[in-house]
Amino acid sequence: MTDAVRVDRMGEFASITLCNPSKRNALSLDVLHQLIDAFTTVGQSDARGIILAAEGPVFSAGHNFGEMKGTTEADALHLFTVCSNLMQTMHSIPQPIVARVHALATAAGCQLVATCDLAVAASSAGFAIPGGKGGLFCHTPLVAVARSLTPKRALEMAMTGDVISAQTALEWGFVNSVVDDNQLDAATLQLLERACRGSRESKAIGKQAYYQQIGMNEPDAYAFASAVMAQAVVSDVAQEGIVAFLEKRSPNFGGR
Repeated sequence: MTDAVRVDRMGEFASITLCNPSKRNALSLDVLHQLIDAFTTVGQSDARGIILAAEGPVFSAGHNFGEMKGTTEADALHLFTVCSNLMQTMHSIPQPIVARVHALATAAGCQLVATCDLAVAASSAGFAIPGGKGGLFCHTPLVAVARSLTPKRALEMAMTGDVISAQTALEWGFVNSVVDDNQLDAATLQLLERACRGSRESKAIGKQAYYQQIGMNEPDAYAFASAVMAQAVVSDVAQEGIVAFLEKRSPNFGGR
């Protein structure tokens, strides 16, 4: 197994970087396992937030077709299940994850960006789930993409397979901002810093509750969110935030 994923610590934040540009940062089975390990390890650390980045001319080309040529249905199911486990791991960890997208993200690579909590794209970036142009529809990438776009836009991407530009991705709500390439690092870090303001504990509960309620119908979502919020409001960090607001002072969460 080659080391196709690198983890770095940057003060209170961590970065997870796809670093196998010769393979277009393809999400082979080995790479998927490396990403799961990386997100799990950082998720259990004291890092406040995570940047997902990549090196080379392509952010990620998605699954490795060479790995799927002549595959069995059982092996294919295992591959897509591991990929799905990665995406769910990213949602389950407490830290905000911001994608730093500098180039083309296609198929499962586009799915990876859609799964991040937030995303900043360089103006040169592009996004596609191109299976609609070929013989293998992008079923699993569409799960994540469809949760970031309206149905018509998600199906446009899936059915046409066309690349959308960073500016189009911004207009469609797929990314949070688009910046000049030379501003990508600064803009990504700035967004992560803003996303990590406040109580770590409160943010973690908020992220995980969001992904649980988003698939519910409205009555169930309100019942679930009300229970979570009732439990949260009596916590030490919530009470400190409330008292600080009433006393017109900055809250002291003590690292929480």
